[in-house]
Order: sequence, then structure tokens, then C-alpha cells
Amino acid sequence: MTAFRFKKFVIEQELCAMKVGTDGVLLGSWATGGARVLDVGTGTGIMALMLAQRCPEARVTAIDIDEGAVRQAIQNVAQSPFNDRVEVLRCSVQEFDGRDGSNGRDGANGLYDAIVSNPPFFIDSLQTPDRQRTVARHAETLTYAQLMQAAWRLLADGGELSVVVPFDYRQRMEDEATFVGFFPSRLCAVRTAAHKPAKRFLLAFRKHPCPCERTEMTLGDETCTLLTREFYL
Repeated sequence: MTAFRFKKFVIEQELCAMKVGTDGVLLGSWATGGARVLDVGTGTGIMALMLAQRCPEARVTAIDIDEGAVRQAIQNVAQSPFNDRVEVLRCSVQEFDGRDGSNGRDGANGLYDAIVSNPPFFIDSLQTPDRQRTVARHAETLTYAQLMQAAWRLLADGGELSVVVPFDYRQRMEDEATFVGFFPSRLCAVRTAAHKPAKRFLLAFRKHPCPCERTEMTLGDETCTLLTREFYL
């Protein structure tokens, strides 16, 4: 598997079920950052590295339950210019206590200014025989409800949770967010072509009522190009 080269880092991906894709790049470019960032289900580590590049003062914690993904993310972080600010841990977000482990950094009350996730999204659908790919794509190990519950526990009072979902799973994600107490703060509809309906949504949530900023873009248009220009070669 050929490595994916960005302007400031390289993503090796042979150990990961989910390769570099549009969803991760868009979310990594769009998500709100902060001094402490948590990437849930990091996979190759691409979003953790993107947030580290975008936020020069950020400390980023990237977690995943898949052994291959964790090994790959550690490798990608180690060979990046951001290796002193990104830590990769193998654990589930359901059990994660908000403390940065091996580097000895103890988070302030275990809270993050920003949480990002490109979560497993298939629900009640036929699973692939490839167990690693099933874990990465199907929400059996991390349901939307579990993601929202963990995010509420780990997010700072003024922080923001950002996720990306296919268009037909948007309502489920928003319903679970509302159930735990989140309010929508930003929404971006993403089209593959200007004349087609949105195929994916970038969604952001906060803990307190706020105006919801609604935008849209089409892959390859000026908005999309400006959003991702600091990353793509």
C-alpha cells in the first residue's frame, strides 16, 4: 500500500483497515481545535496530525482499540514534525479517563477543548468477514450513543465535539447528541457534485445553547480547496 503524502507529514496505512479518505481530511481541516485535543478512533492518525499542524500549541491525544491502527498511528506520528505533541494510546473511549498516559501529562480534570471523531457508522447492516474492517466501519464497538456519552464526559465546558457522518446517518447522530444534552453549533453539508444532494455531513456540538452555523460545499470547489489547501500537495 502506497503511503499518502501531505505537505508536512506522510501517512503509512498498510496496517489499517480504513485508509486515508475524504471524510478524515475534511473533518481534520474543519474541526475546531484547542490546547488539548482528543481524536477518537484515530486509525492512521491522520486527523490527530492535521489538528497538531493547525494548532501549534495543541497537545493531541489519539486513541483507538485496534492494535494495527495504533501501531500505524504511532509510526506516522513518530516520523512527523509533531511527534512531541501527539500521543497515541490503545483504549476505548468508553473506558478512557482523559489522562494522557505515557508522556506523563495529566489533563486538567481530564477535559478536552476539542474532540474529533470519524466514527464507525454502519448500523444493523451486513458485516464484512474481515474483522478489522468490521470494527472500523460498523458501530458495534462504538455506538453513536456511547460516543456522545463519552464526549460529554471528556469535553470541557466551552469545548466542541466534531464528527463526520454519511447523509443517511445524520439524524441518528443528532438525536443521540440531543439525548445527552448537546446542542448543534455548526453543520456543513458536503456534496460530490453541485447538482447532487449532500452525501456527508460535518457536524459540531457544544454543551450550551448557541446559534448553529450552516454551510455547504462541493468536493473540489473553492470552499473545499481553501479548507484543505494547507494539507494537500
